[in-house]
Amino acid sequence: MRVILVEDDRLLGEGIVRGLKQQNYNVEWFQKGAPAVEFLKYEAFDVMVLDLGLPDISGIELLQRIRAQGALLPVLILTAMDSVEDRISGLDAGADDYLTKPFDLQEVYARIRALLRRVGGRANPLINYLGIQLDPAAHSVTKDGQIVDLSRREYDVLLELFENLGRVLSRSRLEESLYSIDEDMASNAVEVHIHHLRKKLGSKLIRTIRGVGYTIDKLSEDHKK
Repeated sequence: MRVILVEDDRLLGEGIVRGLKQQNYNVEWFQKGAPAVEFLKYEAFDVMVLDLGLPDISGIELLQRIRAQGALLPVLILTAMDSVEDRISGLDAGADDYLTKPFDLQEVYARIRALLRRVGGRANPLINYLGIQLDPAAHSVTKDGQIVDLSRREYDVLLELFENLGRVLSRSRLEESLYSIDEDMASNAVEVHIHHLRKKLGSKLIRTIRGVGYTIDKLSEDHKK
């Protein structure tokens, strides 16, 4: 999962980035708003964490700009401005959730997970699929009740596919969700992760659409029962 963080406080930003990376998120951090707006024209993210008090443009203006250019990603506001009017302004500008400073990072993680569930149309935080259960909060995967040992990247690929059930994700889309812009990666990294997931969870779980990408099929109504 890719997170774009817009926060001008260096110490706070470093702490959030470090914490999110420990939660297996890939983070791009901006300390000003205008470069973040420009970056979102060309890069896709799963969620934005946004401070309202930025040094160049306000967080409200940033929200208005990205919504005007068609960005649909969920936005969590983190701010010291805690009046009812401030919260209303942020939500009306296009934010999805609001958390005032000081805050606990564990609550930030929980709110991000809730936003991602909402986008994915899931109320239950657990993902269940034909004997496979993925717990985003615990970063754990089981198959038929047995713990499956996945690397961080394997887990990220699996979560990305489950969060986009029935959609075909290209290799480049999966690479974007796995690696930050400044990270080096092998040209066949995604294929290797898919290969390992198939060995551990079953060869038919992830389907290759030749020349397009990878998908996990939605379950039929009979399978859901």
